[in-house]
Amino acid sequence: MPELYFDERRPAMSPAARLAGAHYPVAVIGGGQAGLSVSHCLRERGIEHIVVEAHRAGHEWRARRWDSFCLVTPNWQCRLPGYPYQGDDPDGFMVRDEIVRYLEEYVAFSRPPLAEGVTVTGLRRASRGVFELTTDHGEFTADQVVVATGPYHTPAVPRMAERLPAPVAQVHSSGYRSPDRLPPGAVLVVGSGQSGCQIAEDLHLAGRQVHLAVGGAPRVARFYRGRDCVAWLDDMGHYARTIDAFDDAGAVRMRVNHYVTGRDGGRDIDLRAFARDGMRLYGRLTGIDGGRLEFADDLKANLDHADAVAEGIKDAVDAHIAAHGITAPEEPRYVPVWEPSGPPPALDLTAAGITSVVWSTGFRRDHRWIEVPAFDGRGYPMHWRGVSSVPGLYFLGLPWQYSWGSGRFEAVGRDAEFLAGHIDASRRLADVCGTLTGAPAELAAALPIG
Repeated sequence: MPELYFDERRPAMSPAARLAGAHYPVAVIGGGQAGLSVSHCLRERGIEHIVVEAHRAGHEWRARRWDSFCLVTPNWQCRLPGYPYQGDDPDGFMVRDEIVRYLEEYVAFSRPPLAEGVTVTGLRRASRGVFELTTDHGEFTADQVVVATGPYHTPAVPRMAERLPAPVAQVHSSGYRSPDRLPPGAVLVVGSGQSGCQIAEDLHLAGRQVHLAVGGAPRVARFYRGRDCVAWLDDMGHYARTIDAFDDAGAVRMRVNHYVTGRDGGRDIDLRAFARDGMRLYGRLTGIDGGRLEFADDLKANLDHADAVAEGIKDAVDAHIAAHGITAPEEPRYVPVWEPSGPPPALDLTAAGITSVVWSTGFRRDHRWIEVPAFDGRGYPMHWRGVSSVPGLYFLGLPWQYSWGSGRFEAVGRDAEFLAGHIDASRRLADVCGTLTGAPAELAAALPIG
């Protein structure tokens, strides 16, 4: 077994020397908050493992977030195992560089056995029961594997993007950085989830003319009756509700997030107010014919739906306050400040002066490198609380893996703790079975538990 560094120093590791031909009890794929969390939990149990990261730990936060990016959940919800938020602004919202620093501090605190700059290109089950992992630094094996690469793998851009005129610059939200990195001129943002709305706001505040194609994402108020809505929902047990409590678990896992922002201390994102102040709003983008764009007649329905969700959350907060006799200030309800009128207009890119398009259209999962039958017909991992249908293979950091916070700083640590306990129990069971039956130790991963 190659030596694992659990001392005070962060060692300089040669990935090729450490991985090629090596065997580990557990391999963790991914060095983001999920992979680092489960590494900490495994280390606490004395379980030897390796964490393999294609870039640097926390790469997604460094490379796929725009310059003004900040969390939409308060800092107090940052609860990585053994290392809750350390700053002096628990009710604030960390900006991108502070998030990166938090993860770097967590690496220094937890000292994971980390191999950075190593890309895993294949995962398969060997005939003798262990997992074989192919990387760009050679092959190695592991008894058990945790896939902690999250769900946001490949930027999803619709094929209609190919029909935009060549002079129009195009960038996916993961590649957007700041308004001054786009060509001068108006900007079309396609998609109104969290990223689309925040990028549209970023451009709007910079004085750019913004056109926004609005989808069906819901919204939530930042503050209500004297507190952040996240704090109210936390008190109400919303974030402790598990996926098992839903009859439509598959649909819940695919829901888009409510749009809101933590920018400048936190505030609502009100698309109607943006429209009142000059932003151009449209329904869903349905077609592109050269420089002419067509939109669905659903803008009013989408705005009304987003408002209804936000007001429904306020209704729940009101009921909670009344039921528990909580003293809280009264607050008037939201009144729309703008309404769309008339049929959806077509948009001529040249006439509107649009020189760039930001596609805030999400991501696709890409697990093609995993060559084991652990996925359903949609390509989604078949699992319960991250324990997959293939013994010894686990997933961590998926949205709604077990609760709302599973893919976030809020609850990924709880999921990691659960998986580490399962891995430990599986390992102990394998040891006992091996002692009783004389089975080879490498068959440990083939033993189911649960």
